[in-house]
Amino acid sequence: MASTLSILLIVLPWLGALLIWQLGDDARPRLLHNLALVVSLLAGLLSLVLLAFAAPGAAFSLAFGRLLGDFTLVADGLGASLAAVACVVGSLAVLFSLDYMKDEAALSRYYALVLLFIGAMTGLVLSGNLLFTFFFWEITALCSYALISFYNDDPRAVAGGMKALIITQVGGVGLLVGSLVAFTNLGSLQISDLLERARQLPPVLLGLVAFGFLVAAAAKSAQFPFQPWQPDAMEAPTPISALIHAATMVNAGVYLLARFYPAFAQVPGWTLAVTLVGMLSALITGIMALSAQDLKRALAYSTVSQLGYMIYAIGVGGVLASQFHLLSHAVFKALLFLSAGAVIHATGTRDMRRMGGLGKRMPFIRNVFIVGALALTGLPFFNGFWSKELILEAGLKHGPAWAFAVMLLCAGLTGFYTLRMTWLVFYGEAREELHVHPAGSNMRIATGVLAFGTLTTWLLVGPFSGLLSSSLPSHEIEPLSLAELAREILFAPWTWLALLVILVGAAAWQLFKKTPSAGWLTALTETSFGFDWLNARVVALVKGAATRLQVVQTGVLSWNILGIIAALVFVLAFLAWGA
Repeated sequence: MASTLSILLIVLPWLGALLIWQLGDDARPRLLHNLALVVSLLAGLLSLVLLAFAAPGAAFSLAFGRLLGDFTLVADGLGASLAAVACVVGSLAVLFSLDYMKDEAALSRYYALVLLFIGAMTGLVLSGNLLFTFFFWEITALCSYALISFYNDDPRAVAGGMKALIITQVGGVGLLVGSLVAFTNLGSLQISDLLERARQLPPVLLGLVAFGFLVAAAAKSAQFPFQPWQPDAMEAPTPISALIHAATMVNAGVYLLARFYPAFAQVPGWTLAVTLVGMLSALITGIMALSAQDLKRALAYSTVSQLGYMIYAIGVGGVLASQFHLLSHAVFKALLFLSAGAVIHATGTRDMRRMGGLGKRMPFIRNVFIVGALALTGLPFFNGFWSKELILEAGLKHGPAWAFAVMLLCAGLTGFYTLRMTWLVFYGEAREELHVHPAGSNMRIATGVLAFGTLTTWLLVGPFSGLLSSSLPSHEIEPLSLAELAREILFAPWTWLALLVILVGAAAWQLFKKTPSAGWLTALTETSFGFDWLNARVVALVKGAATRLQVVQTGVLSWNILGIIAALVFVLAFLAWGA
């Protein structure tokens, strides 16, 4: 059963994407909306069923020869849970899109790319073969680029998509190099073989694989120093921001580090590097969110900061805490983005300086946004509270004290910028007369479901931890019951210290909300602490190389085909030589 479900979760969305693409924009918009919704809902349902059949080992295997190895799908707890996140959040994003994209052009392109992404993300987390993991990894990047640039008549959208594609490709290189080094030395592309035989690699080569995968994770999840691409990705339609750039694709880096943690944990300096990447990402983007004026960009900074918490958790050995927060964050951040999308759709602006007082005119959206905001802040008893406190507990027990102190500070920053966002949008006096219309019924259903999940998913910690423990033996994860979670968190003094820091951060906003934003902080935010320059140089270098390589594009089809075949022969010869 797990074999059939795993295949369907990849093939079904892709067949739906192909059908919608073939129908084209000449088809009735209602048909495209409904077809995308049916396919995504069915995928979401099947992904939940797969959780009941999650188990270690390959659920499906198909031989592809000596060079490529076997195409395997592994429906263990880690892969199945992330597949469920991708498919369920994907279906809710499609449902939301029925209202958000109602009068938009190019619907077939939009829905085809969304379904292509859902299938690719599912394949990425279920793949048991390094080469096919890379294949799905690159498809998610392609979908991200195409959907960020969906409004291709907007130069900012095109530039944002190009920037995201190029920067995440730096991570793709890290993943590919690490995979090829592992393959040439182990003679296998199977992830299970790398996990079991990692110590057979010479220390230098194992370190190369480990840090190559860290670069891949940092670029994909917009972590330090690659964080600037994420805010520019907010030019995508808001349902895409919720699905790809908050709940799923940006989690791929976290998934990669969690998957290979047993193989790399003993590499000298690796866990410290992971801890530093997560800590710096959480701190820098938390500070940047303090002065953000664009609602979606503020949520983007928050997303990178929360991903930093997950990366930090893996660095200090808290794989369970990291994945539990990944689940919580996917739910409450998708809720926040979709609620923001309803506001943007209703007002026609993303600038929080033009908003204010919208809570009276959009009470339902205000209420669900507040639910997500309380979870993001980490207040009891929303899902973000439990998972974030688990991360802090893991950091206190197994990480350096200075890193724990910085993460506590980040909790205070979260309280500040979350209250700031909520107040600027929904409370106070209206700062501009905006035409506001109520959120559509599909928007309310999607956000209502996510709000319910934000209130309840923490209750699943027992089954969730048991699933990871039983299906990931090499990770040595201890099951954690709901009662044990409550006892561990509520009776820990550091929990109350963290809550105090959060309240101090929220109080600081109340104290300084009438004070204009500091110019130096705004300047740092706009340049991403100077790292936007570094990312811009990478983009410029790639564009320059592409321009110089244009000379090989002769326009003669036969020569172009010959070049493709020659490159393919070279790659196959290299793989054969390595094998």
